[in-house]
Amino acid sequence: MTTTFSWMVPLVVVLPLVGAGLALAAARRTALQRIISMTVLVLMLALASVLLWAADAQGPQVMFVGGWMPWEGIVLVVDRLSALMVMVSTTVTMGVLGYSIGQGRSSFDEESDGHAPLPVFHPTILVLAAGVTTTFVSGDLFHLYVGFEMLLAASFVLLTLGGTPERVRAGTTYVLVSLLSSMIFLAAIAMVYAATGTVNLAILAQRMGDIAPGTVALLHLMLLIGFAVKAAVFPMSGWLPDSYPTAPAPVTAVFAGLLTKVGVYAVIRTQTLLFPTSRFDDLLLWAALLTMLVGILGAVVQDDIKRMLSFTLVSHIGFMIFGIALGSTVGLAAAIFYVVHHILIQTTLFLVTGLVERVGGSSDVGRLGDLARVSPVVGVLFFVPAMNLAGIPPFTGFLGKVGLIQAGVDHGGWLALTLVGASVVTSLLTLYAVARVWGRAFWAENPQGMTGQGPVRGGHHHALGLGVLVPTTAMVAVGVALTVVAGPLYDITTRTAVDLMMRQPYLDAVLGAGVSL
Repeated sequence: MTTTFSWMVPLVVVLPLVGAGLALAAARRTALQRIISMTVLVLMLALASVLLWAADAQGPQVMFVGGWMPWEGIVLVVDRLSALMVMVSTTVTMGVLGYSIGQGRSSFDEESDGHAPLPVFHPTILVLAAGVTTTFVSGDLFHLYVGFEMLLAASFVLLTLGGTPERVRAGTTYVLVSLLSSMIFLAAIAMVYAATGTVNLAILAQRMGDIAPGTVALLHLMLLIGFAVKAAVFPMSGWLPDSYPTAPAPVTAVFAGLLTKVGVYAVIRTQTLLFPTSRFDDLLLWAALLTMLVGILGAVVQDDIKRMLSFTLVSHIGFMIFGIALGSTVGLAAAIFYVVHHILIQTTLFLVTGLVERVGGSSDVGRLGDLARVSPVVGVLFFVPAMNLAGIPPFTGFLGKVGLIQAGVDHGGWLALTLVGASVVTSLLTLYAVARVWGRAFWAENPQGMTGQGPVRGGHHHALGLGVLVPTTAMVAVGVALTVVAGPLYDITTRTAVDLMMRQPYLDAVLGAGVSL
């Protein structure tokens, strides 16, 4: 099988790293930093689009780094799943960076009222993009680990921007949890290598069948635990609601949209390629059930919009794990579709929350009110993605949940049917949570007597401008456009799920045509 676009594969990692170096060199020239960062992301989006087309038309695109064979060196692989994830992650990173540039957060921090330059923002966001992309294109477990560590280093810097005590405290919690999951993952990699003599995913897919079932189960469980912590799957999700809301809006947006999905991606990749006959499917179904319910019950009692969205983020991870755990093509296709939907919508909602903070001076609904009159545009920008998140027809949230429910009904087991019921309950409670915010923040009487010019915060007005409105509106528009192209997108995710379940296309691309499991 020809892979004529394989030379593009390493560029999606190299470009952001080179861009990060150039942006760091231009630390004293903010305008140049912005040009470099946006140019790099535009090029990455173009590359991802071409690679998605190539992977769909020709099969996985493979690059043997340094010319080394799979059993000797690093292999980079872009199949439909990888290309789709790189494309959507780059899209949201562009939206977040545009928002940051528009509000000046790429150069100044809100806590210092615009007087403390932060030249490290652009290089860090590009390193974060490189880490995310590295995890998506890695063809071996150790390289996947490297991507995770790039993410960890960049995300800690972004989380603690400004150096306020609450940010450092939240960042410390995040780093400690992330380091724990990284240690578990690294230990699992060492055990995998000891048992098989390789960490290459394609070769592992062949050799797992030769290992004792008990050893396979232990390796599987270790990997699942490491990935579950990163994906915020219950009971390893308690760190997330306390870590994300303290950061600036664009940082929280990119975290919420991307970082947990990297863990979900790792679960999809290893679950389908290495452990296709998993003995932990029921365990994952239970984890999905508890993640949904615990997350959404936490969301409905929150008064802070950021914390409410953080808890809904946890609960909706449960939908993705539900689709993966069903072990069917229909369930996996719906899960991948839902991952794409959730990355875009969750990022958008956190950006809109940033607008709410600028207009209302707070993200606490107890201190907000009458925002629909003060800023009708923000009201519309919040309402559309909020209804999408809640799964109101005809949005992608509804389509993804219908696909998951259909897969659960097709499965037919009592636990799967229980998850179907839990999905419906979680969707209704999500609607309640966002409607509660919508009613209190946008339509209830403002307790602080807002005048329509925006409240005073820290002695300064924070009025909206085109710099933050345009990228946020663009993200909302992308979410709506996703609904328009939902049919073709679902076709792609279905073909993706078919190939993942077959495994043979991945093996043929990496190890050569005719290789048999």
